[in-house]
Amino acid sequence: MSDLFAHDEPLNIAPDACLFKGFLSDEDTVLLADIVAITAISPFRHMVTPGGYPMSAAMSSCGAQGWISDAKGYRYTAIDPLTGNRWPAMPDLFVSLAQNAAERAGFHRFIPDSCLINCYVPGAGMSLHQDRDEPDRRQPIVSFSLGLPVQFQFGGMQRHDPLKTFALEHGDVLVWGGRSRLNYHAVRPVKNGVHPLAGARRFNLTFRCTR
Repeated sequence: MSDLFAHDEPLNIAPDACLFKGFLSDEDTVLLADIVAITAISPFRHMVTPGGYPMSAAMSSCGAQGWISDAKGYRYTAIDPLTGNRWPAMPDLFVSLAQNAAERAGFHRFIPDSCLINCYVPGAGMSLHQDRDEPDRRQPIVSFSLGLPVQFQFGGMQRHDPLKTFALEHGDVLVWGGRSRLNYHAVRPVKNGVHPLAGARRFNLTFRCTR
């Protein structure tokens, strides 16, 4: 289990937003095995935006609520529309690590009930957007990175605000909330490469509270 004090001090990237380098380094193999187990139940799929465009990252979810996108819009559901069953349970390790990171970032009593799992292959990315589908935006977003590195862009509350660009690498955790909770952010296309544990993929686990 990651010790709250076992890692270097976080890098502050914006008000109430910080990056923990290598926070997951002791548990990466277990986390990757859990992703395999979850997606054996609820497989990765390429969702479609409300405008009809397929997303380049493949997605799945675990927890009480899963995030989906289709012609009806972006939303959370208790049922995986692909399988017709409830999403797989969120592993205890996922919850404890997300809570530890949130606590270190100054967000107390964070209890995620949804984990969106993104799988990026080389060339896949995510355009500039806000995470605004959650009703209680006092709760932060906690984001895990595993596998290939990526250039992440973090802006302000307006789409045209300047963007900061920095690398997210295997084992990093990014937490943002409070004054930065609705900041725009994007994932630049993943570059070609092979990670020794994850292969030619980047996994991103994004924890949210949907209550």
